[in-house]
Amino acid sequence: MTRENLENTAVPDRQTLEWREGDMPYSQEFGDHFYCREDGRLECGHVFLGGNGLPERWQRSGQFRIGELGFGTGLNFCETWRRWKETRTEGGELHFVSFERFPMDTGEINRALSRWPEIDAERQALRAQWPAQPSGIVDLDFGDIRLTVVCGAALDEIARFSGLFDAWYLDGFAPRRNPDMWSQELMHLVHAKTVDGGTFATYAAAGFVRRNLEAAGFIIDRRPGFGSKREMLCGMKPTFRVA
Repeated sequence: MTRENLENTAVPDRQTLEWREGDMPYSQEFGDHFYCREDGRLECGHVFLGGNGLPERWQRSGQFRIGELGFGTGLNFCETWRRWKETRTEGGELHFVSFERFPMDTGEINRALSRWPEIDAERQALRAQWPAQPSGIVDLDFGDIRLTVVCGAALDEIARFSGLFDAWYLDGFAPRRNPDMWSQELMHLVHAKTVDGGTFATYAAAGFVRRNLEAAGFIIDRRPGFGSKREMLCGMKPTFRVA
């Protein structure tokens, strides 16, 4: 789907899901699966955690904040939470903030996440607190980890968000199917909302995505992708010091 076609398509009231292979959600609007068909949980570890230097970077006291474009099924949050519990440092806090235009309901999230027994405890805890029909700002407290899901258009909601982020998971639908989620304007905003020395990681390696991230000011690193994907992108916001 081209940018022009996407802009000329009326925005639906909610995401229309199709279930494939029993518990794998597929977006009819964007013609894409919500995660890698090979293994979305392992891809999260390779791309988003590994690409952002986690868990090593959060092993310190104080708050570490992760931003995510596209909450989807909550898979990245649950896998991150699982790793956090294994590696957290005393005095550390994790704030996971995700921007999602079409939030799933409780049953849909539970069905999608039931695919992975490794995150069963996280799935059940998320299901217990997740609202039946999420909207606005969903703010959930799980002790030393906090989840905030901001429901709405990413460009508008990130601009309104007051905090800065240590790391970003850029996980919208495939760039050719959802180009607005990878636009230069949005990448500039992500850069502006990142701390000096902060990072991003994404499974995407399309040329226009890389150029938009470079134009925003990130230093880009290409790495081997997960599974059948040849490349992925990660990068850092440089730290500038005044002489």
